[in-house]
Amino acid sequence: MLTGTRHFNELERGLPGISRALLAKRLRYLQQNGLIEKHINSTGRQSTAYQLTQSGLALYDVIHALTVWGAEWAFDDPTPEQLDPLLLLWWMHNRVKTDKLPNQRIVIQFEFYGAVSDTYWLVLTHQDVTICQTNPGFEVNMLVIADLATFFKVWLGRIDYHDAIRGPDVIIEGSPRFTRRFPDWFEWSPAATIVRAAKREGDGKG
Repeated sequence: MLTGTRHFNELERGLPGISRALLAKRLRYLQQNGLIEKHINSTGRQSTAYQLTQSGLALYDVIHALTVWGAEWAFDDPTPEQLDPLLLLWWMHNRVKTDKLPNQRIVIQFEFYGAVSDTYWLVLTHQDVTICQTNPGFEVNMLVIADLATFFKVWLGRIDYHDAIRGPDVIIEGSPRFTRRFPDWFEWSPAATIVRAAKREGDGKG
């Protein structure tokens, strides 16, 4: 929620392995303890949204401190069971900087291989970002061919994007005016900056 996720289905997609019943129970607990508020628009259940209260927002520094600790002491490369391409794209979907996009629809095709081989599409506009599991039927502007484990590490901040594309495991194809801007269209993982800093500090100690 601190990164802007507000709807039940979005929260569920971003929390792999959690059951809907457990998520609902956790949300009720947070609501009862004054950390979140539930808002229902007049259009009905599909418009239900959860919003952090001032008390919930005040947890930012606590969460940040735990992230710093985790980056230094606990974070590791994702395990094979954690390498879910749809989950990765869902995280990316939530971190698109729409104000940085060109004034046209951008379609990015992702060809993942390695732990999982699958194809997905992201359709980006100023108004909306959509994940497609089947070809959306629009002209593809960019093609990303990537080893899934490597791209996860880029997202998490364990590998620098520009280092990754210099190697064989992440290939970005398309018009140069788009490929140059690709990394500017996304905020990487909220923990990426902290992970990179912890990695630099660890490398320095070594």
